Amino acid sequence: MERFVYTASPSRIVFGADSIDQLPAEIERLGAQRALVLCTPNQRGQAQAIADRLPGRVAWIFDEAAMHVPIETARRARALASELKADCALAVGGGSTVGLGKAIALESGLPIIAVPTTYAGSEATPIYGITEGGLKKTGRDPRVLPRVVIYDPKLTLSLPLDLTVTSAINAMAHAAEGLYAHDGNPVISLMAEEGIRACAASLQPLRENPRDLPARSLALYGAWLCGTVLGAVSMGLHHKLCHTLGGTFDLPHAQVHTVVLPHALRYNASAAPEAMARIAKALGVADAPMGFFELARTHGAAVSLKAIGMPANGLEQAVDLAVSNQYPNPRPLDSVALRTLLDRALDGAPPGP
Repeated sequence: MERFVYTASPSRIVFGADSIDQLPAEIERLGAQRALVLCTPNQRGQAQAIADRLPGRVAWIFDEAAMHVPIETARRARALASELKADCALAVGGGSTVGLGKAIALESGLPIIAVPTTYAGSEATPIYGITEGGLKKTGRDPRVLPRVVIYDPKLTLSLPLDLTVTSAINAMAHAAEGLYAHDGNPVISLMAEEGIRACAASLQPLRENPRDLPARSLALYGAWLCGTVLGAVSMGLHHKLCHTLGGTFDLPHAQVHTVVLPHALRYNASAAPEAMARIAKALGVADAPMGFFELARTHGAAVSLKAIGMPANGLEQAVDLAVSNQYPNPRPLDSVALRTLLDRALDGAPPGP
């Protein structure tokens, strides 16, 4: 076996149905007294219900979390946390909300408790992203890793089926790229393969019954594994493209991951055959890129960038941004090949040969 380095994340994970009941005890464990509750406008009701479990310990509910964490929103939340003397952030929601908590913690060191209601995986990583002037900048900092994550599958029961599918595929994208990461290791590869298997296996039962609690639990378990992969190793072309497309053209996060993943995997397939074999095995298919394309299409997700709002005249800019800074990827970046990739993704064509 080759030498490797593996660093475990120090987050405390509380997993299982009704685990939200443990929230007061987890707040107590942190020694916190004034929680700033974060959510999107659409999740205000759910955040309020969770805040009601903490009588006397909620400083405010800030319901302005938005995709890709606009810097203006981050600044307002930071100022409010300081003004109210909040001593922890309670992020209720998906990647947008957890990302906002990270933007606060990045400057203040405020501890985060994450209560995920999607399968984004951001809660399992020390990675942050903030969008300014149409460009999404990402980085890693241990201060932004949530101290506690409460995974309660009952909180995902109301997640619409279309978002369930794209959120789960977004999670699987983390694991897929983890399998060919230049700094990967056997532990992360095990998590990645199992995370893909669990998320993929949850989708058919949830298509038949979106309130299937065991299937929701399986998806959330898979998402945690996939998020752990994202936080432990470097991501490649797929994530670079998605951050570029999402931050620059304001495309929905999970949907853009769903569309781009099959094409990014095809681009890297010849340079990462072992990773493709493990992905295919986890999905139960013969071909990994086509497996993800069919998974999305079978479960009703959009498979074209055009369908989720990407302008055709923005592709050249996207390619330029994607190759502007070199980053680890199994196959060298080629502008012509990337433009072909994006052309196919724009039109919803299957991943190329």
